[in-house]
Amino acid sequence: MLQRMNKRNGRGGKSAIRNPFSGPRPSTLDPRALHGFTLIELLLVLAILVVLASMVVTMYGGTQDKAFIDAAKGQVGIFKSAVSLYKFHTRNYPGDLGGLTTKPSDANQAERWAGPYLDAGKVPLDPWDHEYKFIAPGKHNPDSFDVWSMGPDGQDGTQDDIGNWDA
Repeated sequence: MLQRMNKRNGRGGKSAIRNPFSGPRPSTLDPRALHGFTLIELLLVLAILVVLASMVVTMYGGTQDKAFIDAAKGQVGIFKSAVSLYKFHTRNYPGDLGGLTTKPSDANQAERWAGPYLDAGKVPLDPWDHEYKFIAPGKHNPDSFDVWSMGPDGQDGTQDDIGNWDA
């Protein structure tokens, strides 16, 4: 078959392997030579990218909220331990969370105080930049204390509050 092609091409017994890149180049002015994307193709690609981006946002959009909630739960746990240690040393609960970092004014409690009970030396804010709340005796824990964050909505007493009564 190769020899038949060679005879048709007039090349005799020589190989008829042809370089596809050799030969005349189409003119840049020839409209058939201009290859590009149509508007429909571009809009289709854009629509696909928008769908993919919305899927990514949906998958990872709640990650920050969950991280803030987990951070607040962890901080409430640290406060719970610090308040319990404070009570163990002074035999009373602090008046507020600031008592974990400052020595009590009462001489008997100040003598037994072994603080500060928080590493930072001050009470940090919750992930939403609100102060943590503290009350002793607690509403949820009447035999001890409640410590909580007001949660993402910043409103006290709502469903999203994060406290030491959550299991």
